Amino acid sequence: MQDKLIIFDTTLRDGEQSPGASMTKDEKLRIAKALEKMHVDIIEAGFPIASPGDFEAVKSVSELITESTVCGLARALNKDIDCAAEALKPAKSFRIHTFLATSPIHMREKLRMDPEQVIENAVKAVKRAGKYTDNIEFSPEDAGRSEFDFLCRVIEAVINAGATTINIPDTVGYNLPQYFGELVGKLIENIPNSDKAVFSVHCHNDLGLAVGNSLAAVLNGARQVECTINGLGERAGNAALEEVVMTVRTRKDVFTCDTKLDTRQIVHCSRLVSTITGFPVQPNKAIVGANAFAHESGIHQDGVLKSRETYEIMRAEDVGWNANRMVLGKHSGRNAFRTRLEELGISFEKEEELNAVFSQFKELADKKHEVYDDDLQALVSDSIQGNADERIKLISLKVGTETGIKPKARVTLSIDGEQKHADAEGGGPVDATYKAIESMVRSGCNLQLYSVNNITDGTDSQGEVTVRIDKGGRIVNGLGSDTDIVIASAKAYINALNKVLGHNERAHPQQV
Repeated sequence: MQDKLIIFDTTLRDGEQSPGASMTKDEKLRIAKALEKMHVDIIEAGFPIASPGDFEAVKSVSELITESTVCGLARALNKDIDCAAEALKPAKSFRIHTFLATSPIHMREKLRMDPEQVIENAVKAVKRAGKYTDNIEFSPEDAGRSEFDFLCRVIEAVINAGATTINIPDTVGYNLPQYFGELVGKLIENIPNSDKAVFSVHCHNDLGLAVGNSLAAVLNGARQVECTINGLGERAGNAALEEVVMTVRTRKDVFTCDTKLDTRQIVHCSRLVSTITGFPVQPNKAIVGANAFAHESGIHQDGVLKSRETYEIMRAEDVGWNANRMVLGKHSGRNAFRTRLEELGISFEKEEELNAVFSQFKELADKKHEVYDDDLQALVSDSIQGNADERIKLISLKVGTETGIKPKARVTLSIDGEQKHADAEGGGPVDATYKAIESMVRSGCNLQLYSVNNITDGTDSQGEVTVRIDKGGRIVNGLGSDTDIVIASAKAYINALNKVLGHNERAHPQQV
């Protein structure tokens, strides 16, 4: 029999640390439900002590999820661990994940602790977590740059204290697969009580090696991988769940373990996370990119037509591509609409919320003949984001563009209930629109990113616009979709401004 490889998804926690990727509670719940449907073993829902919003999100995920284990992150501090336990209390199954740095540079420069103090505090943290659960994970932060003998001492001590999972993080993405795999294997071999815990890895992608390092560790005995949908995460991101899972499943000749995931849910989860966070998936991204199973070369096309296995090492259907989809249109009723949303893991507590989105669906169906799953995801995300802290609302937009004449825009907004309008010229209709909006809002934000993607195929496709703005070092994303790309652009910018204006400060999980 093959060993089980545990999948620990941290999209809701580490993934959310990507600049601009913060999620609302409702958005976290949608992603958590999709992860549960995919049979992810452990869902790290957040860092409860970071903010009241994070606490409530972890608590809500704990109340919602019944099939997966829900995990909360905590520093090696009593207040963090107590807070995490309180947020996780409603969960059917939960884990407390605590961490403390063990590399010389982190101990010296960040913690200002000597090695003995680190061991003492790590043991205390695990014992504190043991008051609430026997499912305890400990991470020696920056393990990839820690001294081996000291790492062995820390891990042996926390296992004796009650830790049941030991996570080896490559926190700064510094390691190489061969050496990182060897490190994990040597730890398992040399620590006397290593058989009392599951060894895990959490790799960052700063050198593009997160998946490679994770898989090398699995080959050397790790039986849990911490990863995120689409490789989302701070800096260059984390190991991509879809790549880890499909590599292990495809290369059964090499790996002696497998996951229990329903891989047919992968593409759906990928698009959901992309839509909610506003982080587009590159077309050539492995597994979930639009071109992942596309063939243009004549030689490749000929081979695939004769035998799929000539150029495809896995079936597109196995990760969720080309699945049967119910296509909705303007004649579709409320029941069909509700049913399809529920199949996508989307539900509404209040009937008026469903009615509002259904009304927007009908408007969209009048503009384009067929409405696909991706359209529905974008529609719901647009609606949820539009209802959150909406101090600024778009009332109307008129643009004029003509060859040889500078584009103009007239925008009418509702700002805190008061209608205002402004005219502006720009280098294009979007530039003119943004200048008109800024002349009324006077936010002082800097636009860092403007990105346009089509949600589905065809010239009648909705355009999805992502903007990233910065104010005083705080970065937020805004998302907007519409069949008119200029309107989508205005929605995205206004969405980002509303996040800035309605901001509650959120602590970084590694900020002491």
